[in-house]
Amino acid sequence: MNISELDIAGCYLIDLPKFEDHRGEFIKTYHPNHFEGTLLSDFDLQEEFYSVSNKNVLRGLHFQEPPAAHNKLVTCLEGEVMDFFVDIRSSSPTYGRLTKVQLNSNQPQLLYLPKGIAHGFLTCSQRATLLYKTDHVYAPELDKGIHWSSVGLDIDSSELVISERDQAFPSLSDYKSPF
Repeated sequence: MNISELDIAGCYLIDLPKFEDHRGEFIKTYHPNHFEGTLLSDFDLQEEFYSVSNKNVLRGLHFQEPPAAHNKLVTCLEGEVMDFFVDIRSSSPTYGRLTKVQLNSNQPQLLYLPKGIAHGFLTCSQRATLLYKTDHVYAPELDKGIHWSSVGLDIDSSELVISERDQAFPSLSDYKSPF
């Protein structure tokens, strides 16, 4: 398994093994031994969920504040997305840095995002399904966000489909980070 650290400290892109034969494909998206001996070995899976999004849907930037902050694993099961995330850890040397990666169902990968990283994505295909694994259960009162346009994300907004909630998030400069 290939694990590559990205340009935000603590964020990793993990290539997953893919087994193919005449029946189709088999991809294991999580096993504790995958991370044995790595910085990710302490990941304690607590919750798993998925989202299904249509073309041009933008979700994010989402995170949970302490004490419910979570580390997150994300993989694309169907379609393709431009995944993006920003460091909101005020003491981090990469604070405010935006990183983008393409995730798609043809190339099985996991994206690992630690606590203090705000996450979002834009659906590039007609439909996309993202699977999330977190090490803390959902806490609605601590579920927060940063407005996507405040982090230097350069995309055409004319056809975006964004929830009212995501449109109302504060800018990065107006958010007081507890991380």
